[in-house]
Amino acid sequence: MNYCILGAGAWGTAIAIHLVRNGQSTTLVPRRYEQALELTTTRENKTYLPGFELPLDLQIAAEAKPALLEAEVILLACPIVGLPQTTQTLLAGLATANQAHTTLTLCKGWEPHDNISPVEYIRKHLPEGHHTGALSGPNNAQEIAQGKPAAILLAHKNNPHAEQIQQTLSSSTLRVYTSTDVQGVSLAAALKNIYAIGAGICAGLDLGDNATAAYLTRALHEMQKLITTLGGETKTLYGLSGFGDLVATSTGKWSRNRTLGVQIGEGQKPEQLLKGKSTVTEGYKTTETFHNLCQQKAIDAPILEQLYSILHQEKPPAQALRDLMTRNLTTEHKS
Repeated sequence: MNYCILGAGAWGTAIAIHLVRNGQSTTLVPRRYEQALELTTTRENKTYLPGFELPLDLQIAAEAKPALLEAEVILLACPIVGLPQTTQTLLAGLATANQAHTTLTLCKGWEPHDNISPVEYIRKHLPEGHHTGALSGPNNAQEIAQGKPAAILLAHKNNPHAEQIQQTLSSSTLRVYTSTDVQGVSLAAALKNIYAIGAGICAGLDLGDNATAAYLTRALHEMQKLITTLGGETKTLYGLSGFGDLVATSTGKWSRNRTLGVQIGEGQKPEQLLKGKSTVTEGYKTTETFHNLCQQKAIDAPILEQLYSILHQEKPPAQALRDLMTRNLTTEHKS
């Protein structure tokens, strides 16, 4: 199958390496011409995924339109803030992409202006009959590039090509499952970044294993409420894109969201930590987006609200912890 990946960050580059290793024709399209030239010349993504040689069979394109000509499946590997521009780039080349039938998002965030998932966003803009979906799960880019064992979820609705995509993505090191709960998968992918920041704050405050375990349990409960209220299915929460990705992002030392939380717990300010970063920590902006969504829909999400106060209202993490711990007592399955 012929794949075209728009976006050459760590994850886009890692999935490109995996696809070529798996025998798929793959073209990687960086956002900037200068990056495309560097990747072509050095055969390494030194900025986002250093230390991995790009396979000679991996094609690097400076422009999307010619790269899309023979593409069958298109992967959008961009942060949520770059989704509008990447979608416009895709649309500009899609008219002549006669083989293209499916576009999958690799974004793990929520489109803040329309308050919709990345999949809904691209569905609004792509022509009728073009299939959309998402790839999501507990997947650290470096481990995928190394070929370490992992599993991922392909979320789609009524896509006749889904089984073939599943087969071409799957290998002895990456097991691909499918789901039709596109909304739930998208919600879980966005929400886990928020709660991973909180897990990092627990570590930065040196609260201990008991507190971290309790926090993650209650975070999972809160995610369930949000996912089901906003149109997803409970079973998705306990799958790869929910529990799996929450655990990986909350505990992995590579996690940008967890690292941000650790540094905040140690006393540093979010704005200073994020200033001038070349990579995006999705959970920071996503917390604000879901805070606004909860306000609009009157959803009670106490952990999310405290994280919003820490990240966007300069509330001291220790005070947020006290406010959570001294809320009115209740049974386990209530907020």
